[in-house]
Amino acid sequence: MYRKYFKHEKGITGLETAIILIAFVVVAAVFAYTTLSAGLFSTQKSQEAVYSGLKEAQSTLELKGSVIATANESGDDGRIQQISFIVSNVLGGEAIDFTEPTDPATATGLGHATTKTNKVIINYVDEYQTVNDLWWEVTKLGDADADYLLENNEKFKITVGGPIAGTVPGNLINALTDTDLNINTKFSLIIQTPVGAVLEIERTIPAYMDLIMNLR
Repeated sequence: MYRKYFKHEKGITGLETAIILIAFVVVAAVFAYTTLSAGLFSTQKSQEAVYSGLKEAQSTLELKGSVIATANESGDDGRIQQISFIVSNVLGGEAIDFTEPTDPATATGLGHATTKTNKVIINYVDEYQTVNDLWWEVTKLGDADADYLLENNEKFKITVGGPIAGTVPGNLINALTDTDLNINTKFSLIIQTPVGAVLEIERTIPAYMDLIMNLR
């Protein structure tokens, strides 16, 4: 009877055991490699995010000093035609390209409609209108070098609006076609750089205009 029951029973050989063990090792290696690759990929992405955030922070502008407005005439009927301010790099990190806008063909107070050279965009906003891509120019201060890159420890004076006489490239009176910037008007200048945060300068024109005013 015992011979009948155990006649066809087979045992597991050493070779089969080795094959099974190798299969387990291979599967474990594949899982380990997948886990390691996922970890390295996640670490790389985190590093890229940190460096990207640092680059954004290092390319942020900082307003230095006062905002100066120039009017076409003093008194209640005056209109602002130029605004100037000084900026620097807030962390002294990434240089910011302040190549000036191309002069427009006519006295519009805006950058050239087709030929764009400027990387920094300055927009105007008040309760009546929004005007994009104003014309502006750079005056390099102190020990700033000859290029138009705002670098570590450099300061640039930015003047929005062209010549006082209103010729090419025009001033804010030409650019603001809906409503002039006059007394008791609250406005914002929004400076957008290629990288970094947007710098917004918000001021209010006083009730009486001088030819040159410090907008505190």
